[in-house]
Amino acid sequence: MKTYSIFGAGASGLYTAWRLLNGVAETEEGKAKQLKKGDTLELYDWGKYDFSSEYTGTRAAGARICTWHYQNDNTKSYLELGGMRYSYWNGDNGGEAGGHRVVTTVINQLGLDKYSVPFNESTNPLYYLRTKNMYLNDITSSNPAPYNVDHFGATDSPDTGFATVENLAVTATSGPQTRAEWCDFYENGRINVDLPDSSVYQKGDLLKDIGYWNLMYDQLGSEGYNYVADGNGYSSNVINWNSAVAFQSNNEFTPGNEYRTLTLGFSSMFNALFDEILKLASEKGINFEYHPNTRLHSILQIDGVIHYGIATRKNPNKKSASKTTDAAWLAMPRYAIDLVAQATRYENHEGIDVLNHRKVQLFLESAIMQPSYKVGMFFDREWWTESTTPYPAPILSYEITSDVLTQLSDFPQEYINLIAADDNLMETPFASAADFIKAVEACVEERLTYKQEQQILTTAKRNTIGPSVTDTPIRQVVYFGNNALDEKAEPVYGLLASYDDESFTTFWQELELGPNAERKIPISENTQPLDGPRKAPEIMVKMLRKQLAAVHFGPASDYTAVPEPLEVSYMDWSLPPFNAGYHAYAAHYNIGEVQQNIRKPSQLIDGADANIFIVGETYSNDQAWVEGAYCTAESVLNDFFGIKPIIDDTNYPFICPSSKK
Repeated sequence: MKTYSIFGAGASGLYTAWRLLNGVAETEEGKAKQLKKGDTLELYDWGKYDFSSEYTGTRAAGARICTWHYQNDNTKSYLELGGMRYSYWNGDNGGEAGGHRVVTTVINQLGLDKYSVPFNESTNPLYYLRTKNMYLNDITSSNPAPYNVDHFGATDSPDTGFATVENLAVTATSGPQTRAEWCDFYENGRINVDLPDSSVYQKGDLLKDIGYWNLMYDQLGSEGYNYVADGNGYSSNVINWNSAVAFQSNNEFTPGNEYRTLTLGFSSMFNALFDEILKLASEKGINFEYHPNTRLHSILQIDGVIHYGIATRKNPNKKSASKTTDAAWLAMPRYAIDLVAQATRYENHEGIDVLNHRKVQLFLESAIMQPSYKVGMFFDREWWTESTTPYPAPILSYEITSDVLTQLSDFPQEYINLIAADDNLMETPFASAADFIKAVEACVEERLTYKQEQQILTTAKRNTIGPSVTDTPIRQVVYFGNNALDEKAEPVYGLLASYDDESFTTFWQELELGPNAERKIPISENTQPLDGPRKAPEIMVKMLRKQLAAVHFGPASDYTAVPEPLEVSYMDWSLPPFNAGYHAYAAHYNIGEVQQNIRKPSQLIDGADANIFIVGETYSNDQAWVEGAYCTAESVLNDFFGIKPIIDDTNYPFICPSSKK
């Protein structure tokens, strides 16, 4: 009888369990590796996620996904205090089709399509930078942003700085267009334009060996860099990471993505996955064992057998038991993996210590941990849209989707066909009703009647999430509004009051305790992300209101301009066991080589072959996304267990190939 063990019950851990149970092997070797009646599938969870009424827990499922409902009532309004959305894939299997193919497929197979809705960003966001309130459309040569950027760079969007740097190697027509082409770019992409001698970097330099901050500073100068860093809202986008990967993540030339989320909350995908795991294991006669509040302590291979130690959540640093398994999946981020390696790093022992091999350690360090912090607030009114608010959030938009087209009963079929075929109109949000109608009329080449105008404005009306962007520590404000499933319930309006990362996280961390309070628990032992959203103290709430007031009421406003909230909670993703909201690749690494080898690290050790696998978003092609977790897990199951891919991956490599094998 076989035992397969998965350590980590987040996206990659649940996906691995699900695919081990529902995957189809096409070769005899693959069939021999599949779980059969009487075999055991173990799932270890350092925390205890709230999967169902039978498997209750301390917080919503999903590891770094965490849906938080008002009063912890699933029928009431919610906020996402972790990952929020996915990039929808339209089913086109062409190489240039955008979107998260695996996540979209999983949502479909789990029957969650009916809960999938657009998650749009505003086309005219509000900025509060260097104490100046302004909207994107108002930034002009006569009203520049408050930065002394060379070549009048402050007269345009802060994101223009990304394009300026990317033009060193990537343009709308010459840059990589497919996932496979981007993989090649990570390894071989170079600066391909002539630069003045005054530039630090020159034509021919490999981008993977250049820090992105270094490159941006060289090309944009201090003020140009600061404008992009402040105005894009994510400090993680402009740190000194691998420039080749940064080009892909920040580039503005790829086709526009349609972001979506689930009306049940993003965590609901993982509840559905867990339910399917239980169902499939029961149907197949496989012993499924779920072990919450238990972490992987150490792991070795001795005489061809995988030996591992476990520890309890109550005493996570001391081994509580030792076991063996036929294969182990480490579905965990870099920080948690390093904790496992530390247990055997400084002692003599038998067998192969895969995680502490020098080349494995080198590749593990390719991932940069990026701390993140989110604070959610619920209010009894949507004050950020009220007419008395000097700088309201511009979240109203109009967007045509396939569902909208089915409701346009006053439109002739000819109009419907023309609109459906217009890529510049379909699933493109418009902030202005006038601009939206003008675009529709240009598409159909006719003036709409009053009745047609009213119908399409009503059916296409959407609220966006914002966000508003600021250089204060709240960084980004995201507007969820009243999204309760119970439409008859008293409305409650959700606001993600702070969405920040990198150095800004420590600003809020110090406010978790406030004045006149000494720290009692070492930060290294504070596993708040496993407990779930924690109530914010009054001093943090006051600081949030003060900064929100500056964004929406101007720099001279008092914190009382923002009403007292109903509930406020935070998630400090800089804390263990994640120590990061997301990850990035460091410069000076061949990303394809890392991805190919780290998933089964014994490949890096001469003469070793251990069924110990590393999966998750950390070392994926889609860092910070659920798609990355799913794709890394999928590649292991395809290549080492012979399970047929969940999608046709001909044009969509789950991980990057490498010239170095």
